[in-house]
Amino acid sequence: MNWNSLANEKRARYEQLYGEEDERAIVRRGNAAYAAGLALLMAHDGAAAEWLMHAADRWRASWDVGESVDSWGRPVGAIKASLLAGDDAAAEKFARWTLELGAATAASPIGLYAATLALLVLERWADARHVVESLRSRDDFPSDVAAALAFVSAHDPVAYAEAVESVVESFETRSEYLEDVPVADTALVLDRLAARRGIVHLLPASPTLPSG
Repeated sequence: MNWNSLANEKRARYEQLYGEEDERAIVRRGNAAYAAGLALLMAHDGAAAEWLMHAADRWRASWDVGESVDSWGRPVGAIKASLLAGDDAAAEKFARWTLELGAATAASPIGLYAATLALLVLERWADARHVVESLRSRDDFPSDVAAALAFVSAHDPVAYAEAVESVVESFETRSEYLEDVPVADTALVLDRLAARRGIVHLLPASPTLPSG
């Protein structure tokens, strides 16, 4: 994979505007920026953080102009992007916003996922453990991701290691990725959250993860 070439392609897509920048257009720009950021992350390019934050900001902006109150993927994306960018202040800001939206009592699994991410970012471990247990009881959300989140909140390094390695494997075996960028971003986010919890685990070598 030529990550620099892919990043340039996604950055070019981000700059393209088609008519009025409505809700969908803003979301598409966020997706393109995130894809560029992930590709740059894989290339060990310092510009990755800038593009990841473009994505977070676009997804946040799309919520304000949209009519849907259940687009939980956008808060999820904003938190994930800011974590991967290494911007703790932004991650905490997006986390507080996500909880203010009512994610912790959402009916959908993605809403509960957003709440769990937010609570872990804010280091509200007990609250996160409570919400993620609701997520683990569902059959419409990846069980290994829910398990990894639960083990981060409970500070269980051994069980976390097994769960996050399962997440990496799931990315290696899937055929579809956001914006066709084959990066195990969820595993990278889990790694950032685990570090906040004091859990240190080296992610396995994988073509879907940055080398080194």
